[in-house]
Amino acid sequence: MNHKEHAKNVFKIEAEAIANLSNLLTDDFNGAVDSILNTKGRTIICGMGKSGIIGKKIAATLASTGTPSFLCTPVRHFMVI
Repeated sequence: MNHKEHAKNVFKIEAEAIANLSNLLTDDFNGAVDSILNTKGRTIICGMGKSGIIGKKIAATLASTGTPSFLCTPVRHFMVI
C-alpha cells in the first residue's frame, strides 16, 4: 500500500466534505445561534463519551468567546468551563 497516496485520498475526501458543509445548513441554524446568543444564563451542552468530548470542546469555545457554558453529562458531576 502506498501510504502517501492513501493520505492524499483521505485529505481529498475530507476537503470535499468540508467544502459541502455550507450546503447542509438549514434555517434551524439561525434559530440555534440566536438562542445561544440570547441566553441569559449559561448555555448547557449535553453529551457523554465521544459526544461529551466534542461537547466539552464546544462549551470551552463558547466560554472563551464570551458565552458562559458548561458540559452536562449523565454521570454525577458537571464539567464547568
